[in-house]
Amino acid sequence: MKVELLAYTPEPEKVVALAARMCYSNRGVEELQDALKPDEVQRMVRMLTEVGHLSPTEHTAFTFGVEGISRACSHQLVRHRIASYSQKSQRYTDEANFGYIVPPSIASNPEALEVFDREIQLLQESYQRLAMIVPREDARYILPNATETKLVITFNARSLFNFFSQRLCLRAQWEIRELAEQMLAEVKKAAPVLFAGAGPTCETQGICWEGDKSCGRCEDVRER
Repeated sequence: MKVELLAYTPEPEKVVALAARMCYSNRGVEELQDALKPDEVQRMVRMLTEVGHLSPTEHTAFTFGVEGISRACSHQLVRHRIASYSQKSQRYTDEANFGYIVPPSIASNPEALEVFDREIQLLQESYQRLAMIVPREDARYILPNATETKLVITFNARSLFNFFSQRLCLRAQWEIRELAEQMLAEVKKAAPVLFAGAGPTCETQGICWEGDKSCGRCEDVRER
């Protein structure tokens, strides 16, 4: 898996602080900008994220290039609706000898890996045969969830907070959790104060929404 932060709103933390200041001031934009010193920006951003006043964070956007994830992972990813996605098309690209993702539980089990690799090879051969006699858009119906895909995705910061709260949970599926970990590491380079408190709700709020499926981590966090 490869995750790269391709672009983001310039000075994202200053933009967030400026938007928040605008809500409570009669001053104009230029005057507010001049008054926002670095220490004030950091104080404002910390305050906003601590109290959960996240609407000003919607004014910042972060665009990622993502490679080496499965279609199974991307199907989970696009459930996060307040985001923009551009994904490699299986209709217009040739998926002969398609790349694929191997789950760790299969990769670490020789018997399972033998079965997995054999079936993937059969699917590759079947796809190639189908693509010779029907359009690729129809041949793709035989492709598995394991098929590797690539995306360019854009989130605003508020949507990222929601994404991280759900997908960094230990009960999140392993692949999208790894994706969330890499995305969080990338945005922390661009806006370390803004995303300092991003994470699963057991860490950020001391609350777990998993009910009887909880991993129990929340109780440990509360004790600490």
